Amino acid sequence: MNDALTQWDAERAARIGEFYRDLHRNPELSFQEHRTAAKVAEALAPLGWDVRTGIAGTGIAAVLRNGPGPVVMLRADMDALPVREETGLPYASTATATDPYGREVPVMHACGHDMHTACLLGAVELLTAARQSWSGTVVAVFQPAEENVSGAAAMVREGLFNHVPVPAVVLAQHVSPMPVGTVGYRPGPLMAASDTLDVVLYGRGGHGSSPENALDPVLMAACTVVRLQGIVSRELSMQDQAVVTVGRLQAGTKDNVIPDTAELGINTRSYSPEIRARLKASIERVVRAEAAASGALKDPDLTWTHGTSVLVSDPDATTRTLDALAALVGRDRLTELPPVPASEDAGVIGDFVGAPTVYWFWGGSDPATFADDRAAGHLVANHHPRFAPDPEPTLASGVALMTTAALAWLDRA
Repeated sequence: MNDALTQWDAERAARIGEFYRDLHRNPELSFQEHRTAAKVAEALAPLGWDVRTGIAGTGIAAVLRNGPGPVVMLRADMDALPVREETGLPYASTATATDPYGREVPVMHACGHDMHTACLLGAVELLTAARQSWSGTVVAVFQPAEENVSGAAAMVREGLFNHVPVPAVVLAQHVSPMPVGTVGYRPGPLMAASDTLDVVLYGRGGHGSSPENALDPVLMAACTVVRLQGIVSRELSMQDQAVVTVGRLQAGTKDNVIPDTAELGINTRSYSPEIRARLKASIERVVRAEAAASGALKDPDLTWTHGTSVLVSDPDATTRTLDALAALVGRDRLTELPPVPASEDAGVIGDFVGAPTVYWFWGGSDPATFADDRAAGHLVANHHPRFAPDPEPTLASGVALMTTAALAWLDRA
């Protein structure tokens, strides 16, 4: 065991565990992570790092310069999802918040970003305690708004690299429903590009009993949703991996009132710049054509709100990092994954300065529970209202993995 990992004692495990439970109990939506950021800054304050807060609103960057050597960046995300928690845990969230569309929604850490934040804080503590054993500079980034894949770009745009040195590598990890103690990886393209489009369709309101005197945007929206499904199934080759999802359709207030407008929220996933561009063009064509076919008196509003490119886990840097992780957990506990259709913006930070990104998944499920759930065909994964990593072993594993990965890039003192 390296010197840093020997610092993970019962007192530190209990404190980081309580920090995690507090974050889980008090989740916050993207760019609303004010309490979370304050808790992170409070925890960092006594450690002697150079801490910068308020980057892109709630982002934090902390730097520990510890002699000559490489600059290694460790990144975690902090935001939660508009999901109503159903875990039944004693520290379950009952929080609500106002989303970007003005709706009051339940909020839950259904993707494990509270775990990511706690593990990065734990790694920061271990690296601080064992700084006599390594040399270089560590940068810890606590990022807002990963769930809408815009927080990394916002931090870069708002001056992240005015406060921190350019790293030799960016390291990031994500908790998953795999068994505790296992690691999933993929050299090269790992996670899909994502783009989100907000659409407003314009009709003419009226009485539900007299649709001939109105122009129904609900029917317009319904036809649009159906037609959009033909893009992937009929316009792309079976070799091209892509997804088009309409995750939001909102219209009207009452069953017998035809509204003036309908709104759609559309999301895409893709793995190549060419397919990404083609999806966007096809969606715009379908939306405008369906509005015209319905006789809309006004062109639809189309706003591409946020997106991120394919996350690439640099092959050479991934190999170097995995060698260290294999020494920690055993080579047989590393699993190469197929391309993951979910998206992630961690690569934006490294891409901006030409630094390689290494990204991996680590297990958060009790092995026996995982085996039973998989056999029964109802594995509870990220974004599910019952998603709940097994706290103590998952924290210990995540802290050890992030610390070990960092030390694989730092010089030995």
